[in-house]
Order: sequence, then C-alpha cells, then structure tokens
Amino acid sequence: MKQYKNIDEYISGFPEKTQAILETLRMKIRLLVPEAGEKISYGMPTFTLGKNLVHFAAYKGHVGFYPGAAPLKVFKKELTSFKTSTGTVQFSLDKPLPLDLITMMVTFRVEENMAKTKAKVKSVVPKAKASTALKLKSRKGKK
Repeated sequence: MKQYKNIDEYISGFPEKTQAILETLRMKIRLLVPEAGEKISYGMPTFTLGKNLVHFAAYKGHVGFYPGAAPLKVFKKELTSFKTSTGTVQFSLDKPLPLDLITMMVTFRVEENMAKTKAKVKSVVPKAKASTALKLKSRKGKK
C-alpha cells in the first residue's frame, strides 16, 4: 500500500473525474465540520473530531465512504439504492454524490463523537474532583 503524506497527495493520484468527486466529498465534509482535522489513516483520507470521524477512498468504479456501522443502521432506508457493508457505503463514479445523505451521516457521526467525548470527560472529572478533594483534606490535616 502506498503511503500518502496528506489528502492532497492522495487525491492527486487519481484521474481528473475521480479527483473532482473526491474533492467534492472532501469540501462537503469540510463545510459541515470546519473544525475537523484531516489525516491519512488506514491508507485513506480521514477526517477527525476528537477521534476518527469518517474515511473515504477511491476505487476503479466507486468511492468508498466509511462513516462506521451506526449511521448505516440509522439511515438504512435511505441507503437502499447503494451497495453497503459493515460501516461502508459505495458511491458509483458514474452518478452524482448523494450530498444530502452524506450530510446526514456526517452530522450523525459528529453528534456520536461529541457524545462519546462528553461521556469520557464526565467519567474523568469526578475522579479528578475526588482526588483533588483528598489532597486538600490531607493538606489541612498536616497544618
């Protein structure tokens, strides 16, 4: 597998038509989540928000979009005209990208990531408060 330095380098390796589709997908995600980071992960373009948000990749006849398993379950009805597998949707290179559907899945993933991040923060904060309280009590006892 070729190692890419960044998403620009990844996209530049494809025919013009495919590049245009990949850039459209990239810009759509960027507009939806301007604070998201970009990187290459698993050899493909990846957007991050705290952790991996979505991946995408180009193939001979399609673009693979990887939002994870949950969005595919939630939007199962909307995905009936696309080939899917666990966590993956295939968009044909011969048809326009379903930007409304992509918007819904990316938005879902943002909410999912944010909920998981908040859950982690909540689970850490009580521990920090408890340990800080113990330290303060022990300092008071030393005086």
